[in-house]
Amino acid sequence: MSRQTPIILGIETSCDDTAAAVVDGGGRVLASVVSRQLESHRPFGGVVPEIASREHLRNWPAVSAAVFEQSGVSLDAVDGIAATQGPGLIGSLLVGLSLGRALAYARDLPFHAVHHLEGHLYSPFLRTDGGPAEQPPTSFHALVVSGGHTALYRVTGGRVATLAETRDDAFGEVFDKIGKRLGLRYPQGPLVDELAERGDPSGLRLSVARCSDGSLDFSYSGLKSQTQLEIERLERDQIGVVGEEAPPPVADLLASFRAAAVAQVIDRLDRLRREGQAPDLLSVSGGAAANRLLRREVERWATEHGVALRLVPLEFSGDNAAMIAHAALIRERRGERDDPLRVEAASRLPLSPATAR
Repeated sequence: MSRQTPIILGIETSCDDTAAAVVDGGGRVLASVVSRQLESHRPFGGVVPEIASREHLRNWPAVSAAVFEQSGVSLDAVDGIAATQGPGLIGSLLVGLSLGRALAYARDLPFHAVHHLEGHLYSPFLRTDGGPAEQPPTSFHALVVSGGHTALYRVTGGRVATLAETRDDAFGEVFDKIGKRLGLRYPQGPLVDELAERGDPSGLRLSVARCSDGSLDFSYSGLKSQTQLEIERLERDQIGVVGEEAPPPVADLLASFRAAAVAQVIDRLDRLRREGQAPDLLSVSGGAAANRLLRREVERWATEHGVALRLVPLEFSGDNAAMIAHAALIRERRGERDDPLRVEAASRLPLSPATAR
């Protein structure tokens, strides 16, 4: 397989995954390696920032060695470096960004400080078969659903406009919180999704939140409260999760919870159409885009309304460095770069025309 230049080394350490990837000038993912920290954080039921940053330092040598071995590319053959600037855990971000800045400066290579959500926006255009990435259209809409974000964007010529974002709990976050309330092991969200597959949502209809000011914003705190009250009701009847097995009443509740969470996403897409902003193409990405019902319902909605859909491959739905390198490649094609001596990590970083380039 012929490789195109430039070859970009991507680094992603925004939370608890230590990731590196090598992507060529055609957007081919030559290698993508992710080291997860599940066992380190599982005793605490969630990510501990101090542990995450230390684990990144511990994991990086093995991750970087693996990505160069798997890609068949040496560091000497790399033409550019990309690292996540933010948002995320500041200690974790500092590890990856510092590594990227140092490599770029020491080797006099182009450097790209990439917004984490910018990476997600373009990740549905990556391919898992080693083929070149699809060229994103000049204009498209993007839905990002993850543990920290639930948002709708319009991308035009590389500039990003925010159409809606979460006002409280994000989609993936509320799944984690409900799972934690039930005593499920970390990470709870995927287990809630799995248990919901076994339940029947028809017996209990939980409400779909809408903002009173008419905005397209998302809100999941109300659904969380409704579901927690139902959990308390089941507990009074001594019904709960045993290990990772849910009796039918719990599975049915989780199915109802998941149905309401996904219905809110579909509601916002419907309202987007009614307000005259119907997308020609919708990209869907983020860690929670692995949710089974969400994938089925978004596909159904897109087919029903004639919308071209780019649903992120499961391999690239979670945090990964391939999406960071790919976003940097798109920036490189526009002639945009960052000064490795001036870029700083940011735990909060708006995705705006100024930051999304």
